[in-house]
Amino acid sequence: MMMYDDIFAWEGFGGVYQLAAGKCRLRILDLSKGDHRKVAHLKPIMVVVSDLPVATPQFRNISVRSCASHIATTVAARFQIDPLRMTYVEYYPASTYGDRDQFVIEAKYDAVDFTWFEDKALHPKWRPLPPALRDVVQEMVAQDRIVS
Repeated sequence: MMMYDDIFAWEGFGGVYQLAAGKCRLRILDLSKGDHRKVAHLKPIMVVVSDLPVATPQFRNISVRSCASHIATTVAARFQIDPLRMTYVEYYPASTYGDRDQFVIEAKYDAVDFTWFEDKALHPKWRPLPPALRDVVQEMVAQDRIVS
């Protein structure tokens, strides 16, 4: 069951300057509810973040990859999610390049594992999302409810 699906903003560091502040697309899914209850999950909360499409590059455009620890820490605190029951996923949609957009970079789904110290996510490690969970995320992303 979808718990959250919207644009998410996080605060940065550095007081007035708000270094590393940004926005991303955030989806939170609870696999223990709805159609996904068929299988028990050790980590039933799936947090999926992705960069927002940018029409023109801006100086303050911060990627979800560069702020993974900060975003995970903020999401866990704001939504009161037990980090040990959460799977954090970065989603990168398919893209094309070339003179006629003839080359395709497939969509990418990376699970990010953190070492949690007290309430802080530290030392992110990226790995491909296992196929079974990737199918769940693909289904969720296909239900895109936000018009960017």
